[in-house]
Amino acid sequence: MYDAELQPFNDPASKASRFRRARTRLVAELIEKTFAAEGRCRIIDLGGEPDYWRLFDRALLERCRVQITSVNIQGFISRDPMIHSIEGDACDLSQFVDGSFDLVHSNSVIEHVGDWARMTAFAAEVRRLAPRYYVQTPYWGFPYEPHFGSWFFHWRSEQSRAKAMLKRQHGYEKKAADMGEAMATVQSARLLDKAQFRFLFSDARFPDERIAGLTKSLIAIRS
Repeated sequence: MYDAELQPFNDPASKASRFRRARTRLVAELIEKTFAAEGRCRIIDLGGEPDYWRLFDRALLERCRVQITSVNIQGFISRDPMIHSIEGDACDLSQFVDGSFDLVHSNSVIEHVGDWARMTAFAAEVRRLAPRYYVQTPYWGFPYEPHFGSWFFHWRSEQSRAKAMLKRQHGYEKKAADMGEAMATVQSARLLDKAQFRFLFSDARFPDERIAGLTKSLIAIRS
C-alpha cells in the first residue's frame, strides 16, 4: 500500500518524511533569498503545526532570523520561541495588513478549507500577506488519495465515497456513523487539478512533485 502521507512527521525513515524533506529544500531556498533581501524572515504558516518545522535545519532557521506565526483553526501550543501559534481562519486573516510577513507557507491545507469560494479566499490571503509564498497540495490526478488511504477513491462520486465511509475506515478517516457524517467526511478534503491550482496562484511557478514520473503534489512558489 502506498501510504506516504499517513506517516508522522517525527518518523525520519517514513516515506512521508522523505517527501517532506525534499519540499523543505524549496522552502529553505525561499528563506535564504528572503534573508538576503530583508535581513530576516517572518513566515506565516497557514494551517501548519509547530512540529512540521522540525524537518528544517535549525541552524539555517536561526541564521536567517526566522520567526514563524502558525495559524490553525484548532490552535496548538508551541514551546519553541521561534514559533508563535494562534487560532485563526486562513481564509480570513484581516487582522493582518497587506505584506505583514516576508513569506507565506502552506503545506497540504488548501484542500481542507472548503468549497471553491473558500479556496479562492485562501489563495487571496496567501497572495496579499507576503511578497513570497510556498503552497503545496496533493494532486487530484495522482491515483492514490492520501487522506482516505485508497487508490482511485477521489475519482468516485461523492455518493459512492460516502457509502464507502459507512462500511469501514479509510486512511485517517474512521467509519462514519451515518450518511450525514459520511458526507461531511468526504467533503472535508477536495483535491485540486492543475488548471484549478494554477488559476488560484497565477503569479507563481509550479515545480510539481513527482513520483515514478507522475505528478504527486502541486506546488506553487512566488519568489
